[in-house]
Amino acid sequence: MNAQISFLDGTLSLIHIPLSLYPNFLQSILQVLLPHSQPQSQSQTTGPDLNGLTTTPHQQHGFLNISVTPIECSIVCHSAWSKTVFEPAIKRLPKDLSKSVSISKDAYAVISVISAGIDAGSRVVDLTSPLALAGIPIFFITTYYSDFILVPTKDRQSVVAALLARGFVFSEDESSFKSPSAAAAAAAFTTAHSRGPSQSSSGSDNNYNPPSTPPPSNVKELQTRTFDLLKKRNVVPYIDPDLRLVQCSGREHSSAMRGYNDQHRPSVSRKNTATNGGAASFGAMRRSWVDTVDTKLYTSIISALASQPRFLSVTLAHGDPPSLLLDKCLLGIFGDSLVGPTEGTLVPIFLDLVNLPFEATGIVSGVAGKLVEDMQMAESAELSYLSTARAGAVILSWEQSVKALGILKPLLVREGV
Repeated sequence: MNAQISFLDGTLSLIHIPLSLYPNFLQSILQVLLPHSQPQSQSQTTGPDLNGLTTTPHQQHGFLNISVTPIECSIVCHSAWSKTVFEPAIKRLPKDLSKSVSISKDAYAVISVISAGIDAGSRVVDLTSPLALAGIPIFFITTYYSDFILVPTKDRQSVVAALLARGFVFSEDESSFKSPSAAAAAAAFTTAHSRGPSQSSSGSDNNYNPPSTPPPSNVKELQTRTFDLLKKRNVVPYIDPDLRLVQCSGREHSSAMRGYNDQHRPSVSRKNTATNGGAASFGAMRRSWVDTVDTKLYTSIISALASQPRFLSVTLAHGDPPSLLLDKCLLGIFGDSLVGPTEGTLVPIFLDLVNLPFEATGIVSGVAGKLVEDMQMAESAELSYLSTARAGAVILSWEQSVKALGILKPLLVREGV
């Protein structure tokens, strides 16, 4: 089947916040989550893009990801927010603490992928391998309905070239792509593209220099390089034995989305998603931002964030209902504001990437590709991935996670450790 791919936003920043400093940034996080808490005068002086929202009448987030994990708090938000909200909060910290917070120097673009019907393992590999083989650093976020890939905005043309070279073609609206089958993509992985070095990220050089050698020429070489780098940087995969996750969605109230059911990853159309049928009776009356969102869901998210959860990842994107990957213990907070397989259980395998820069390439593709290859996953198997600023998490069922950990550990744990 085909996957529909489109660019949503090209002005995003990635922010890493150590968990010890999470309370210092909670107000900033909520200010981004609830953009109309911003004083009107400041919005007027900063310009229309301050909130990182689309230009639709409903003022939805173009893209926002807030992730709190056992490793870090990570934010992906519009660059205007990083400058006007997070940078001042960092400056208020003592100098020794402020150095531990990182904001990417490069702006990132987000690619939205609707890939209903493509098996999970092939989906992650097919989407990430062409870019990894082209030497393009990415961040990958699986949500309930879609996948999102973050790439440096300055590499946008290289991204397009890499996808075209692997058999991706433009769709009719000339703003998105359609992917080839998994087999066709794998056969095309053997061609590589050159790419210039990225800028180093704020406060995170870690004595790392972008490799001067050409990108890997095939998937096998890509995997070898990936695991050599992870092993060199002492990245040891692990599972939190007490942590169980569920992946859900918020309820969508718009008339265009009423056809959704609770089935995981249905096919989604991005057209005409801005109409809120429930508010039609207001006629010409101007609606505020709060009229277009599920206030119960937002209240629950705020409650969960205020508790500094062990694991909560919230993704808001234009055209998609809100998506959450959360600790199963938090379900009581959300009540009936969520839809999806809440009775299921997912387990994350964590990769602490604090010793790697934002520019490291091939991590998602190398790790996911190795697991798909060695585990010989059936089409019904679920594999998803969450990239945060300084970490990665492979999300699997409990049985699959144990098997996957058995594959990854021998490749990464040094002898005698």
